[in-house]
Amino acid sequence: MQADPQHPTGPAGAPPTGDDPFLWLEALDGAEGERALQWVRERNEQTLATLKAQPEFETLYAELLQVLNARDRIPHVARRGDWFYNLWQDEAHPRGLWRRCTLAEFKLADPPWRLVLDVDALGRAEGRGWVFHGATALAPEYRRCLVSLSDGGADAHELREFDLETLRFIPPSEGGFLVPEAKSDVEWLDADTLLVGSDFGPDSLTDSGYPRQVRRWARGTPLDAAPVIFEGETHDVSVSASVDRTPGHERVVFSRELDFYNSSRFLWRDGQFVLIDLPSDMSVHLEGPWMLLRPRSDWAIPHGPTYPAGSLLLLDEAEFWRSEQHDKRHDKHLRVMFSPTAGRSLEDYELTRHHLLLNISEHVASRLEEWDLRRHPPALRQVKAPFPGTLGLQGLHDLELREDPLGDDYLLHYADFLSPDSVSLARAGSDEREPLKQRGAQFDATGLSVRQFFATSADGESIPYFVIGKTGRDDAAAGHSRGHGHDDKQTPVPMPTLLYGYGGFEVSLQPWYSGVNGRAWLTRGGQLVVANIRGGGEYGPRWHQAATLAHKQRSFDDFIAVAEDLIARGLTTPAQLGIQGGSNGGLLVGACMVQRPELFGAVVCQVPLLDMKRYHLLLAGASWIAEYGDPDDPQDWAHIAAYSPYQQLKAGVAYPRALFATSTRDDRVHPGHARKMAARMQALGQACFYYENIEGGHGGAADNQQRALLQALEFSYLWLQLGREAQRGDAT
Repeated sequence: MQADPQHPTGPAGAPPTGDDPFLWLEALDGAEGERALQWVRERNEQTLATLKAQPEFETLYAELLQVLNARDRIPHVARRGDWFYNLWQDEAHPRGLWRRCTLAEFKLADPPWRLVLDVDALGRAEGRGWVFHGATALAPEYRRCLVSLSDGGADAHELREFDLETLRFIPPSEGGFLVPEAKSDVEWLDADTLLVGSDFGPDSLTDSGYPRQVRRWARGTPLDAAPVIFEGETHDVSVSASVDRTPGHERVVFSRELDFYNSSRFLWRDGQFVLIDLPSDMSVHLEGPWMLLRPRSDWAIPHGPTYPAGSLLLLDEAEFWRSEQHDKRHDKHLRVMFSPTAGRSLEDYELTRHHLLLNISEHVASRLEEWDLRRHPPALRQVKAPFPGTLGLQGLHDLELREDPLGDDYLLHYADFLSPDSVSLARAGSDEREPLKQRGAQFDATGLSVRQFFATSADGESIPYFVIGKTGRDDAAAGHSRGHGHDDKQTPVPMPTLLYGYGGFEVSLQPWYSGVNGRAWLTRGGQLVVANIRGGGEYGPRWHQAATLAHKQRSFDDFIAVAEDLIARGLTTPAQLGIQGGSNGGLLVGACMVQRPELFGAVVCQVPLLDMKRYHLLLAGASWIAEYGDPDDPQDWAHIAAYSPYQQLKAGVAYPRALFATSTRDDRVHPGHARKMAARMQALGQACFYYENIEGGHGGAADNQQRALLQALEFSYLWLQLGREAQRGDAT
């Protein structure tokens, strides 16, 4: 895909606009939008023609579609009363069957699922590309729910009331609730009242495009006439409401999300808003009688102790309000349930009726601990659980029920890079578990191993990363080994390597099982590397905050350090090294490609942020200012400009032939980022691939067929770029 010298922006181009000649590619509607879409179609056609012609494309597509539609996938469920609900997608139902069964039936090898809603049939009947985005049910009866439907997979969705007994939508003509398409946030207040945050017209949204108002909507009245009962400011990220119907602890809490990491929370009591006076950057979770607090910065109590960022604190809510009225010395009643150390952070937690479960990350592997809250003081014990890998906790306790037979039960999920997913039924207070589902192996892991190494970043920080693949030596032991050293006795054979990273928003990259990676990459001789760089949450808030705002460059330095460490260990070469990342990870690989183009042979840049000069003006971009900074602030722009990929592209530099992939229906990260980056590279004479799925939302695909196509294109591209060097390495 060489640039057209007569039309540097392509046949659908437009004259330069200001200092950004490709600004027109941000258009999504109207004549400019159609012109931009024509540019997209032309690039898609070129990319599809080249990558579909690769020798293994058809085989890859068929294998990946088989993996995505495999019948032995674990059907992930959500409990609502006596029923366990699941959305099932396969070749016959690409958009999915929303279905349900009882727990006793779920334990069977082949549960007798009952159909609730056929999403494909609904889309065909209405001529819409509906994608199911979940449902909000009214407890404790769980008869009425609000079904979320997105046209094409965007974040914006329509909400329709659905009767879970008669299995039909309740139309507005019969008094049913219908919230038109928007990025809405809705809660049931009672059977005839909703708390609705949505797009109500002018001044009802924040600069980020999320609700600024919450309205109280009574059944049978017009939505636009519903009174506003809570609102924030336009510069907030959003506002929201949550309703807790736990018997004896009923409450409604309203929240202003001031930015991505700071909130103001109010208890709605007797029609008045009472401030929950805690630090704005603290996570506050109210459940039953408890308040669970997670400070994101060190919390110093006046004349009392300091609780470190990343800790978990337990407080009786009644004691909190008593302290508020008297001396505000909450520390008299606080209990420290977790305190971080250099290698341990809290990944997640779950409350059952009588216990608090802690999912702890220990150098990026999960440990499970449990507090018995019936004891005074609470008692802690270590839970025997699979290790090393990733544990997932899913509580089954229904807070709305006074007597719940599943009150102390939970689902325990486990997976690692080479072990297929499994789920067991567990009960707090015991290490005994009942296996429920085990996914079958999706690729042959014979000879594959998982090793963990640590690279040294530019400022001396130690950065963990996993290497998954064949060692390339006869004497290497398969399995897990975790440590700083490299104990290989022979020089390893460099292999085609895919380095994956994210590094933002306190998101951890824990080990996961991927049949797609296994089939398309590992079993074909590739090596997968997962980098746990700063900006993520692998070591708690400190790990995240070390690479935000003015320090964002550290994420890129960490990723580059891992790449250099792989090469120094002899595991790969620059010509065999590809990198991949999506969203914030797309920014990561875009910045690293621009800063160190000689280090990489391939770049898969998915639904990316790339024009950091304008990111805050596009779709939800303003909500991320707390992560990156404000480009309109000269001090912030000084450090953003230093890494912004779109602005940092230079003439005369040989960049890797990258693949940019995005979605027209992504209403979170604007497709204009990827469009403009590809256009500018081509204008500089740099060949690149570009593919934009017309549907898909921020996930890039709306169903398994689209996912399989996108992934087959990506892996065909990787083998095209790196495969020749792979053969050369094998010959060595």
